[in-house]
Amino acid sequence: MITLYSYPKLFGVADNNPYGLKIFAFLKFCHLPFRHEHILDPSAAPRGQLPYISDDGETVGDSDAIIAFLIEKYHLAIDSSLSLVQRDIAHMVDRMLDDLYWVMSYSRWSDPEFWPLFREAFLGAHPQVSAEALEAARKYNLQRYHYQGIGRFEPHDAYKRGLADLEVLARLVGDRDFVFDGPTSIDAAAYGFLANIHFYEIETPLRQFVRSQANMARYCERLHEAVTA
Repeated sequence: MITLYSYPKLFGVADNNPYGLKIFAFLKFCHLPFRHEHILDPSAAPRGQLPYISDDGETVGDSDAIIAFLIEKYHLAIDSSLSLVQRDIAHMVDRMLDDLYWVMSYSRWSDPEFWPLFREAFLGAHPQVSAEALEAARKYNLQRYHYQGIGRFEPHDAYKRGLADLEVLARLVGDRDFVFDGPTSIDAAAYGFLANIHFYEIETPLRQFVRSQANMARYCERLHEAVTA
């Protein structure tokens, strides 16, 4: 049995981190049975980062590495029909989502307008987590943002980066049910990010944009229904 270790859920989404939710969706799309363990301490994870999986005694971290491992081990056909050009597009979208991650995370932990609301929501959903532990996590994240660079932006400029990424994704999805002809790993990745924006009950500029784009909202809701059915 595969065990997925990832951060806790929030606002009805199975993981409040986009990378853990990406793997959750991938496993659901592939109909692979798994256990889901929600944890906060990533110290036991490869590279000290969540998510990671354990499968028959083998531990694999990093969302892209997890997907590659599962495709090879279980001979999954989820991406087998993609052309070389489609694979290239998926790769570029995946890297764009890596950029969007920093803006999403910044909106929760750094922006003084939204951090208090996120803190209240998280502590309300997970009373076992102390306010001190959450403050320590915030301090750690603020250091990460500084060294990555997003922490040196003013909020307005930070959101411009994320909104530009979302505009590209909205145009790519269009009115289709999936990015390509059926659910692929890039839909799992897109869901991981969009669900953590669309269903996030705090009105950040990212959420306002996603909910203003009818096609993107429908796409996210269809995927959500598929992985929670």
